Amino acid sequence: MTAQPSEYHRRVAAQKRTSIIEAATKLFLDSGYDGTSLARIAEAAGVSRATLFKQFTTKAALFEAIVTEHWKVDDEEAPLPEPGNLRAGLETIGRRYVALLTQPGMAALFRIVIAEVPRFPELGETQFKLGKMPYFESVRRYLAAENAAGAARLDDAEMAATQFLGMISNHVFWPRMLLARWEPDDSAITNAVDQAVLTMLARYGAPGTPGA
Repeated sequence: MTAQPSEYHRRVAAQKRTSIIEAATKLFLDSGYDGTSLARIAEAAGVSRATLFKQFTTKAALFEAIVTEHWKVDDEEAPLPEPGNLRAGLETIGRRYVALLTQPGMAALFRIVIAEVPRFPELGETQFKLGKMPYFESVRRYLAAENAAGAARLDDAEMAATQFLGMISNHVFWPRMLLARWEPDDSAITNAVDQAVLTMLARYGAPGTPGA
């Protein structure tokens, strides 16, 4: 019978995994995806090559882990809002989206993809399929549920999700790609979310429902 790893060993493995992901993200950004070897990543992360290869056998697998880690949302800790109050639900999703986009490393991840996708289109596909789309789909499902509950009136939940997330990211995130010092303060971010919510309520809120 194979012995199960202890809590200590699981914690150490998780710490090493985090170190590897952080080192790889920085090296991919500084030296490019093609110009960074797994050996350099192991050295920068302070782990042996054997430890790195045990967790990630290829750079592609490591990049997939980076994307998944940055877009990870724990459904148990952050379930979709219950339908019935469109305003409250959108406010919750909007705040969570801001937290996701402004977490350390998210801007760097996008810069890596933007810089490397002409030569490595698979990086863009990974970012899209493993990162953006699963999160986007969760918002689309929420809006579809609000529509089914009668709190929203929309024919295209996919388009509504695109509009809502776009209004927030266009203020909170995308300027960071060009402006290194773009750091809107908390009041500006809160206002961006509030205005996006009000716009959605005006466009899609069903009359007489809570929050509309």
